[in-house]
Amino acid sequence: MRFLNFSVAVCLALASVATQAATVSGLYQVHEPLEGQGAEARTQATGKALETLVLRLTGDPKAAQSPALAELRKDPQQIINQVGTEAGPPESVVVEFDPGSTERALRKAGLALWGSNRPSIVAWWLNDNVDGSSLVGDGQASAEPLRRAAQHRGLPLRLPLADLQEQLVANAGQLESSDAGPLRSASERYAADALLAVHAHETDGKWQGKWQLWLGDQREQGTAEGTDQAALADAVMLAVSSRLAPRYVTKPGASDALQVQFQGANLQRYAELGRVLEPYGPRLQMAEGDTLTYAVTANREQLRAQLSLAKLQEVAPESSAPTPAPTSQPSVTPAPGSAPPPAAPKPFDGLRFRW
Repeated sequence: MRFLNFSVAVCLALASVATQAATVSGLYQVHEPLEGQGAEARTQATGKALETLVLRLTGDPKAAQSPALAELRKDPQQIINQVGTEAGPPESVVVEFDPGSTERALRKAGLALWGSNRPSIVAWWLNDNVDGSSLVGDGQASAEPLRRAAQHRGLPLRLPLADLQEQLVANAGQLESSDAGPLRSASERYAADALLAVHAHETDGKWQGKWQLWLGDQREQGTAEGTDQAALADAVMLAVSSRLAPRYVTKPGASDALQVQFQGANLQRYAELGRVLEPYGPRLQMAEGDTLTYAVTANREQLRAQLSLAKLQEVAPESSAPTPAPTSQPSVTPAPGSAPPPAAPKPFDGLRFRW
């Protein structure tokens, strides 16, 4: 095997990686409102933070109540680095969980995990109330509940500028339409993986919203409600997270040992691959020219979904280089005591991708 000497510039390459998928920052930090005063309220908020984190990492609303996590629910401190408070309103507990200890505990419990590399989402969110309609834009005060909700649910969110042209496109009719064409065009400038359209309105003191999510050609939709805009935003982000997570979670016992090959590699892309493949225990087996071959442990479909976030295109078997037909060779009988001829290398039967 021949290996390329990437080590000299890997650190520089890491700093320049640019993909549309986003590594969620603060994935293991959870903010939970304090409901009351004293040690009991703090303990309850810390327990709620554990539930939020488990849901954030698995996408499964039932995971936090798994019998295998009973001891962890009794004593969350075993995976917590520190607990603090944050001034309100509302006053909140801020819990910093230890990533390594948390992942080991959840995997030991047999839970499927979603890594930190997640699809970026551009959200077109229109609020209707007695004062009229307004498109939520980056930098507006109305954007803060959306950002907090996205962080709470572990989603990388991008918001539009909401300039006049975008306000004309993202009207109520378009946000509820099954045709995402106009919104896709308006979203190109934000280079996101997924598109979220939400039409929210206030009725009888409560907020309700219809949402649609496009990831590639796949569309999800639903409704949500909340007592205020912040509660509605959290309900929508929770629904979106629950639809996205099953595409990317790494399920214990549902993975195979695979080979995966990448064509068109360079130093920057080598660094990017290390981050994207991290949940699958990548082992570089061969580097020849601009082609890298890794051994991973993964589910094929989940691996394909994860690599699509890095804008890698799968190379169909018929598109790969053809194997030369064997030429006719005269039969040779080895001399007694001589070593047998080397066995022919096994054909590559893994997945191939290119940039």
